[in-house]
Parts: sequence; structure tokens; C-alpha cells
Amino acid sequence: MSRPPFDPFSADLDRDRALKVLIGAVDGADDGELFLERSQHEQLVFDDGRLRNSSFMAGRGFGLRAVLGEVTGYAHSTEISEPALRRAAETARLAVGRGGGTAALPPSMQPVALYPAIDPASDIPTARRIALLREIDAYARALDPRVVQVTVSMGSSIQEVAILRPEGGLATDIRPMARLSVAVILENNDRRETGGAGGGGRHALEPLMAPEHWQALVHEAVRIAEVNLRSVPAPAGVMDVVLGPGWPGILLHEAVGHGLEGDFNRKKASAFAGLLGQRVAAPGVTVIDDGTIEGRRGSINIDDEGTPPARNVLIEDGILTGYMQDRQNARLMGVAPTGNGRRESFAHVPMPRMTNTYMPGGDADPAAILADLRDGIYAVGFGGGQVDITNGKFVFSCTEAYRVKNGVVGEPIRGATLIGDGATALQKVRAIGNDMALDPGIGNCGKQGQWVPVGVGQPTLMIGGLTVGGSAA
Repeated sequence: MSRPPFDPFSADLDRDRALKVLIGAVDGADDGELFLERSQHEQLVFDDGRLRNSSFMAGRGFGLRAVLGEVTGYAHSTEISEPALRRAAETARLAVGRGGGTAALPPSMQPVALYPAIDPASDIPTARRIALLREIDAYARALDPRVVQVTVSMGSSIQEVAILRPEGGLATDIRPMARLSVAVILENNDRRETGGAGGGGRHALEPLMAPEHWQALVHEAVRIAEVNLRSVPAPAGVMDVVLGPGWPGILLHEAVGHGLEGDFNRKKASAFAGLLGQRVAAPGVTVIDDGTIEGRRGSINIDDEGTPPARNVLIEDGILTGYMQDRQNARLMGVAPTGNGRRESFAHVPMPRMTNTYMPGGDADPAAILADLRDGIYAVGFGGGQVDITNGKFVFSCTEAYRVKNGVVGEPIRGATLIGDGATALQKVRAIGNDMALDPGIGNCGKQGQWVPVGVGQPTLMIGGLTVGGSAA
């Protein structure tokens, strides 16, 4: 790293005095912690032949939490100082009142090492990054004369956190992130279509700048746009659907994953509430949330409460086996935390959140799965979607999909949406491919106004009887 490590207890606070304030704030509570953070975000956007945006943001602050039962007292500040900490403690203390809680056992606070402790872009001059974006723009335009617009986005960030527990334990983590994305617009006979590709993870920016990497992104973006130029209106009706591997796991994340978070189930607001030990999916379907995959976008060395991440099997061979938990919901539900307590920043309270959520592969040949599709669609790319957590109902738009009849993949289609509900879709999984893949590192997850990086993945899947929305006559 090019700058000194974040050490709030040498520059801003006396650790012993801060601990004393924290202990006073959580006296009589069930749980609580002091979360301190320093972060830095950089982004460059090259659009329509010019540098359109260059941003640099840096922030620091702390959040102090006291928890009693279902009540949380939380106060945060961008000023890391003892006076600010004392004011925050007085505010958080209001949730505890006269106390009466029983202090929860502390987390083990033994972080793993899943990514390097680096600033992803510290050794790369801005001029070099801008020159690369210009080169990518030129390469895309030379690749296909139908390219009329290119947008290239390069981003990096580093988040340094320190978590002080009232028992005296201190856990720290340095979390890098890098990303490169390319989007193009192709025009042919007055018709315009878009295509995009990108990826990244918790590593340095340098690997994403290698020609073999960014050139592959450009080729993929142009390929998708060219496919969309040939697309015809999507059909409508109830039909079987084959989902491709990798990024289509976003449907699993949204339609199923959120419903397996502990807070929704404790409040009985999820379609999966009260179903532990019961069959909720077809045989062979397993769903895992794993925050321990090296270098992945959703991985964490510790969660934002100090709990180490884990490989949590949520559904095993179709049987619901567990939920994702932070410390508060785990305690209220009488189970152990699973390392899923996450927050966007020091200004936010932690809650149960996904990390890398995926379905492991089965034993079916993906080509054979497609060959068995009599009349349906093959969806390999997804854009936006909406999900109702209470019943799992979802609507997802396809960015790349094809019509399939009698096992033959035909013309690409546009305007297709998939409509259904997660619980029913899991029951209708008919085939699971042996080609499980994780997404390229592009996922963000929103919940209650907070955004965190996540990963998704799945193999090729056949799901029977989904509603497909389209505009074909």
C-alpha cells in the first residue's frame, strides 16, 4: 500500500479509553460493537470518444451499536474522536434503557486471508489508465464498423475496517476491489442494439488491464450487441426455460437467496419461513452461500460484526437446512451466526446479507439439457428484475436469449421476461448441468437502502413451466 495502514487507535483514539466508552454504551445489552472504517473509491468513465467522468471519493468514520432484544441503538459519525464517540454512546445507549439483556458470546474474530491487503490502483498512474480506456475505445470501433458508441468504466476501491468488541477483541480487514466494464452500441439499417461485458474482484487492477483480458471483454460486448441486432420479438406464454451457467444465477440470488436471509424468516416475512427440514426444491437442488472463495467479489475475511465467513449450505438435495444469519437474528432464533452480518459502511447497521450464492453443478451434459427442450427459450443473460420477498414472485428481463424448438437453438429473441416465484421454480428444476460457473464479478445487492458487493453462480438448468412475457403475435 502507498499510504499508512488505517490505525484509528494510534492516530485518533486511545484504545483503552474507547473500550471503556463502548462498555458503558452496551452495559445491560445483548450485543454491540464499535465499527471504524476508512475507504477510498476511484472511477473513470470513457464515453463517446472522451473522458466523461473522473471521480475520487474518500471517507472515514465510525458506527457504534448497542442491541437489546429486537431493538438496535445506532449512532455514527465522520469524526473519529473521543468526544464524538461519547456522544454516539449516549445515543446508542437509549435503546438499552435499564438493560436486562444477557451479553452474547463474542465471535471468534479469526479472519481468513482470501485477498491481498492492497490498494488496487496505488501504483498505476491516472494517465496510464485513461490511455488504456482510449485504447479500448479505439479497439472496439475497429473491431466492427457498426459500432457507433463505446462506454468503458474502470473502478477501484479499498475499504479498511476495524471492529472493537466490548470484550476487548479487535478484528481488522483491508478489502480491495477492482472492476472493468465495456458496453457498445451497434447500428445497422437504422436499428441500434447494445451489448456489454465486465468483471473484477478483490484483487489489483493490473490484471484487468492486460490486453488478453480487456480485448476479450470487447469481443463479448460486440458479440452480444450483434446477437441483439438479429433478434426477433419474444414469444409469450408458459413454457420450459433453460438458464445458462454463471450470471443467470442472479435469478437464484434474488428469487431465492433473499428469502433465505435470517431476518425475513424470523419475522415470518419469507416464503421459506418455518420450513426448515422440509423439501422446498426438486431432488438434486443444493444452494450454498460461501464467503470464503478466494478473490471473489462477495468474499470477506470477516463479516462486519467480526465473525469469520463460512460455506453455508442452505438447501441440500432439495431440503431446507438453514438460513443466513447475523448475530442479532441468530441469537433471537437460537442458532449460531453464519458470518453473513454485512453493512454498506460505518453509517449503516449490519444485517443478514448474501456473499457468493450459487447452486453446485449436477451430472447432466448441458448440450443434452438443451436437446431435451421441446419448446421454450434458452436464457443466458439477464438485466434488471423485481422480487417480492414475502412470496418470492419475480420478474426478470433477459438481455440475451434464444428460441428453442425440438432441441434446436434458433433465432435470438428480444423483450423476453421471466415471471414466476422462487419457491415454485425450485420445485420445477428438471435438469442440472455439470458446468457450474460463477459470474465474472459484477454483482451488487441492495437491501433496505444498503448496497454490498456479491457473487452469484449456477450450472445450466432446465426449469419447467415458467411464464415468459413477450411481444410476439
